[in-house]
Amino acid sequence: MAEQPDLGFNQRDLGHGAAETILHPAVALALLVTIVFLLWRPRIQIIVPMMMTLFLVPRGQEIYVAGQHFYVLRIVILMGLVRLAQEKFRIAGGLNGIDKAFLLWASYRGMAGMLTRPGDTIAAQIATSVQVFGGYFLLRYLIRDEEDIARSARVLAVTTAVLGACMLIEYTRMINVFGYLGGAPWFPEVRNGQIRAQATFGHSILAGCFGATLIPLFFWLWKNGKDKALAIVGMTGSTVMMFTASSSTPVLAWVAGVGALLLWPIRGSMRTVRWGLVLTLVTLALVMKAPVWFIIAHVNVTGSSGGYDRAELIDVCVRHIKDWWLIGSNNYGNWGWDMWDLSDQFVAEAEVGGLASLVFFIAMISRGFGRLGTMRRQVDGKRQWLLWSLGAVMLSHIFAYFGVSYWDQTQMWWFAFLAMISAATIALDNSSPAIEISSAQAGVVPEPAPAEWFWAPGLPTSKE
Repeated sequence: MAEQPDLGFNQRDLGHGAAETILHPAVALALLVTIVFLLWRPRIQIIVPMMMTLFLVPRGQEIYVAGQHFYVLRIVILMGLVRLAQEKFRIAGGLNGIDKAFLLWASYRGMAGMLTRPGDTIAAQIATSVQVFGGYFLLRYLIRDEEDIARSARVLAVTTAVLGACMLIEYTRMINVFGYLGGAPWFPEVRNGQIRAQATFGHSILAGCFGATLIPLFFWLWKNGKDKALAIVGMTGSTVMMFTASSSTPVLAWVAGVGALLLWPIRGSMRTVRWGLVLTLVTLALVMKAPVWFIIAHVNVTGSSGGYDRAELIDVCVRHIKDWWLIGSNNYGNWGWDMWDLSDQFVAEAEVGGLASLVFFIAMISRGFGRLGTMRRQVDGKRQWLLWSLGAVMLSHIFAYFGVSYWDQTQMWWFAFLAMISAATIALDNSSPAIEISSAQAGVVPEPAPAEWFWAPGLPTSKE
């Protein structure tokens, strides 16, 4: 199973890391360039250096000051918050259903973490809140329309190609080239004879899932017709990342994304497909001796997977619902062998944040699917392919979530993806101008601000 996850609100925060600054000169230069773009360049120019810095810099790169660990990822987000403050925290289309579900999820999960883990430092709690809230709304600010989605897809294609090439070297030569920068292990993990490359990420499974879940987005980039060569490069890099991670979870996420794309010809019959899946699960639950989630125990694509561990994790979670339903628990590590490793996003939501956290997280997924489906029925042509491809990305994430919980740079890809859904479906909010989010208004839609305080969706600001 994977190493102890961050889960977004505990563990590896400020105060947990190497007791020294780890900042390679190349990383320092990349960080400086990113900060300059964040603070002084037009919005449409920011996404390229920012995404390359987020995903190509090892997560362990940090500045150590007075006992505190300032990771590069969080420094980027902090500077992004400065830009957001300059722009009055405006986001395209205003708060939509995904944003509200996110605010409820992040707020409740953070509150639950403080109550169940009072030993965490104030600095740790602030750091994780900055990463989650700041990262999400920074990406919501940057990704506003279809062109922003295409721009993000292009830079992700290049990034994935670099990561895929480096993971192939790691897989064949047993050396992680990002180890030369620092903040990443020099040598890959080997499990049951399988080499598991991880590049800049916190674990090989996360690296593989990052690549696998991008496949449908790159397919849309190819289908769009403007960047076919770049799309092929991205798909190749993603597939290499999936294979060299040597884990079943990325493979299943890749298959789910590609399989969803192949369902395009029967897109008008998806209600039948969904009910078919429900009836299949109900039938399996009736005929199986074990609970239906033990199907996962039989999944071992690569020969080095822990399918039984994942099934047992779900089973233990269900049996201990009385211990975590209100605000989560800090005792799940004592519920069984290796149960400290919450390598299932849904279990992590439940055991760390309680039932409300799980419900709000599922609501983000449900609202995302709902907006994509509603919008797809209102458009035709290439616009439908964008919405269908984003739906395929969502399904790929769901499959990944049954084998891992996101806690490193991969979490930023999840936030960027949610921002893409909002941008692709902004027409559903055409009656709502961009609005400001203040701490007093978080979770509710504020009253419209005076005209000079906001821009209508699609209109440029002074920094466009």
